Amino acid sequence: MGKEYLIQEKPLKALLVFALPMIIGNLFQQFYTMVDSVVVGRFVGEQALAAVGASYSLTTVFISIAIGGGVGASVITSQYFGAREYGKMKSSVRTALTAFVVLSVVLGGFGLLFSHQIMVWLNTPQAALEQAAKYLRIYFLGLPFLFMYNILSSMFNALGKSRIPLYLLIFSSVFNMILDVILVRSAGMGVAGVAWATLIAQGISAACSFCIFLREMKQYDERGSIGFFDRNEFSNMTKIALPSILQQSTVSIGMMLVQSVVNSFGTEMLAGFSAGMRVESICVVPMAAMGNVMSSYAAQNIGAGKYDRVRQGYRTGYAIVFSFAVVLCLWMELAYRPLIQMFLGEQGSMLAFQTGTKYLKFIGWFFALIGLKMITDGVLRGAGDMKMFTVANLVNLGIRVVIAITCAPRWGIAFVWIAVPIGWLVNYLISFGEYRTGKWKSNFN
Repeated sequence: MGKEYLIQEKPLKALLVFALPMIIGNLFQQFYTMVDSVVVGRFVGEQALAAVGASYSLTTVFISIAIGGGVGASVITSQYFGAREYGKMKSSVRTALTAFVVLSVVLGGFGLLFSHQIMVWLNTPQAALEQAAKYLRIYFLGLPFLFMYNILSSMFNALGKSRIPLYLLIFSSVFNMILDVILVRSAGMGVAGVAWATLIAQGISAACSFCIFLREMKQYDERGSIGFFDRNEFSNMTKIALPSILQQSTVSIGMMLVQSVVNSFGTEMLAGFSAGMRVESICVVPMAAMGNVMSSYAAQNIGAGKYDRVRQGYRTGYAIVFSFAVVLCLWMELAYRPLIQMFLGEQGSMLAFQTGTKYLKFIGWFFALIGLKMITDGVLRGAGDMKMFTVANLVNLGIRVVIAITCAPRWGIAFVWIAVPIGWLVNYLISFGEYRTGKWKSNFN
């Protein structure tokens, strides 16, 4: 298939060909943290699972910054690619890589200094505090690798080459799983073992990705390239990347803000909630991937002036996300018990098991809402129409945080997840209203 298939093939074929490798790749990326939890939960204990779970909401914020920044930056790259302005495309790539690698070093240094204090601020149970802080410190050491890999993956996707990140993710995920078992079960390193396994696997993956990307860039004409770092490109990129980071981070920032509420219920409920949250993160992958796919699809077609194809692709996206939602709902309703048991093992407490299963049985009915939110946000982001996009995601975040913080302490932990689909629905309605205005057609110059 040609390198411009997103602007040439029928929308259904173009979206699925682009989306499926991305979905599989993102699933493997989620397996990093999922396997961490399974290994520590079964081989170390419920307190260790609670420790990894307590830090999960924070680590996903940084993952979301990396993914959101990459997706936002790749919009500019996709638009130049669709317009065949390859020199400017190369300048945007270099600018994005430089900016986000520097950002990752700054954030990693901050995290190393304040890991323990952050866990205290999040009201992490005392029994899990030291293990959670240890996990975070090692995680922050590997933050530059995480950022580099995700930025490069987004750039590959912007060029329509989503299979390359997939192959690298499969390799690094399998390698991470093997290291998890070796370092935790055989070497007895506990929570630190899964953190080191992730750092090593991501480091190798980032290095390989960088080498392959350099080779790919050689086939495009250098004429029109402005230099190593261009301030104008950085400014344009930032206007899209910052709201994109917010959108990608909405779930994780929201969960971090309510993490102290969950932590206050003790290690048993925290362990059950953490197990349920890991499963939910797997289920959200195809929906998030469709949003990112729609972003690149819209950007390339707007760059090529094909506005009708954007509308056709958006309508096709509805059919795809509803299909995913039906499958996910059936999976949750039929398999919620073994899924939670996989994390807790035979020694898990009844309270932890009940918390996790109630979470999954409820949330399984609402995945269509996040799918609709993601593809609508994707069109707006791909067009650079960021004002209402940002408003919608802030409202989503606010709803989730307010309901969880005000209601959960009074009426139970269930309000933490009851707030989730309410936020998704309102986010979708706001973004859809903006899409219907047609303003997105006039944002690429």
